[in-house]
Amino acid sequence: MGLSRSGELIKVPVRAGERLKQLRSQVGLTTREVADLSRKIAAGEANEEFAVSHARLIQIENDESTPSIYKLFTLSAIYGRSFSDLVSFYLNFGHLAGYRLSIPLASTRQVAFDEYDEARTVQFPVRFDPGFAVEKTNLISRLVEIWREVPVALLEALNIRKQRYGFIGLEDFTMYPLLRPGSFVQIDDQQKPQAHMSYRSEHERPIWFLELRSGYICSWCELMRDRIISIPHPLSPARTQEFAYPNEAEIIGRVTAVAARLVNHREPPPYPAAKSPARS
Repeated sequence: MGLSRSGELIKVPVRAGERLKQLRSQVGLTTREVADLSRKIAAGEANEEFAVSHARLIQIENDESTPSIYKLFTLSAIYGRSFSDLVSFYLNFGHLAGYRLSIPLASTRQVAFDEYDEARTVQFPVRFDPGFAVEKTNLISRLVEIWREVPVALLEALNIRKQRYGFIGLEDFTMYPLLRPGSFVQIDDQQKPQAHMSYRSEHERPIWFLELRSGYICSWCELMRDRIISIPHPLSPARTQEFAYPNEAEIIGRVTAVAARLVNHREPPPYPAAKSPARS
């Protein structure tokens, strides 16, 4: 703690090295004892990078040196704390998801949202306003009556973490305008296409997320023995594609939800000009 110019108490962040020193004190080890234990781990891994010398540990605890991933692995084992916990002393994992979403890659890809701290809590809606009319457009903040902190581990028990997600590339117009470039989709990897199914509308027809040798594609599909046909939206400039299944294309799962952009980064390219018939 410290004092601001106005005399108010302000919280001063604890240095990474100091936090590691606190962990060492909690397990009752000296720096030389940690060094001895680290040599056993280095021998077990057959790699001297895992060893933490007495002098190096003092430098780390004084923030004069940043430990490598090998040495953090060793300290994690000795102190009995998770590896991600020790890494979080040096990196802000909370910024990671934001950077993932902000990097505008052109290709469609899978996006993993890993959970690094099961004890961490998040704000989660636990009671909804009974008078809210779902038929009308409104703000989510007005829909929720009470927000409380819920452990992330509880959300994991609800299977939220175990879902798979995909990002529709900024230049991928395969399912445009049904799926806009820049959208995020939720994927159920337990569902697979079935042959000869009928659909009443395009919104009822399943959309599938496929992994190809050269990347990913998100589209309607038809499965025919050892071939799978990727079918784009009829208003899309993309073309139907056929792949050997499963050698050239693997089904990741069915798209079950989408968070879509309402405004595109760019307009879709024009349709390719039709080829003129060859003259005789």
